[in-house]
Amino acid sequence: MTDVLILGGSFAGLSAALQLARARRPVVVIDHGLPRNRFADASHGFLGHDGKAPRAILEEAMAQMRAYPAFRRVEGEAMSARADGSGFVVSLTDSREFAGARLILATGVRDTLPLPGMDERWGQSVLPCPYCHGYEVADQPLGVLAVSPTSIHQAAMLPDWGPTTYFTQDEYLPDADESALLKRRGVTIEHTPVVELLGAAPGLEAVRLADGRTLPLHALFTGSRTTFTHPIAGQLGCAMEQGPSGPYLRVDAMKQTSVAGVFAAGDAATAMYNASMAAAAGVMAGVSAHRSLVME
Repeated sequence: MTDVLILGGSFAGLSAALQLARARRPVVVIDHGLPRNRFADASHGFLGHDGKAPRAILEEAMAQMRAYPAFRRVEGEAMSARADGSGFVVSLTDSREFAGARLILATGVRDTLPLPGMDERWGQSVLPCPYCHGYEVADQPLGVLAVSPTSIHQAAMLPDWGPTTYFTQDEYLPDADESALLKRRGVTIEHTPVVELLGAAPGLEAVRLADGRTLPLHALFTGSRTTFTHPIAGQLGCAMEQGPSGPYLRVDAMKQTSVAGVFAAGDAATAMYNASMAAAAGVMAGVSAHRSLVME
């Protein structure tokens, strides 16, 4: 049995592993190499890594992790987990099993996008976050495709990057105060739903509306519906919260879930997604898991 098992080897998982390896605690990271950010060419707003490809950041991190004898990475996909005595056992899809005294869930989430044609543009011209991608598409016609009431707030922010159209999809309509805010910000409100994205993917040239009109557009910001990549948190009985895009794991300030010995970090444990915040949460989860072992 290792001291800590970490499911997920992206920014949150490796940040947690680094703290534990430096504390000289045996730690095993189980990862199948499909991070959520694999569709983006570059990670932005991540101090010291601005503009680097996410894959390059992870490769550099792995090279650093290999210097620590306590660290081990296992290539594989976790299928299930169960409490077992004083720890946990994780089963992989290839029938291998790994046991750990503590478990950190850094498995991330899976995105489901609202319109056809978005998958092949995701992270390129269909974008989730202006702080991550807005600078690169600035001063071009931009849009926000509404998927929840919070889309209105995104539309209010976006004019700092470029001229903005808010597509309500005839569903997420601003109230009087919100309409006044969008007007002050120079946002055009379009009620006719977007039905098609135009231009050669992964680029975007325009959108077609339900009434047949086409509007030129360089980038479209929207949200996805998110689901957990694995059923493991539910199998363990971890409590969940409901966010604007989907469920996420309930954790305290120390990243402890509702199940003793199980910690969580990254996109699976927050309603706000950002590489820097994922890494910071991973640090806290790793430190907290180590502390729980010391205090046991």
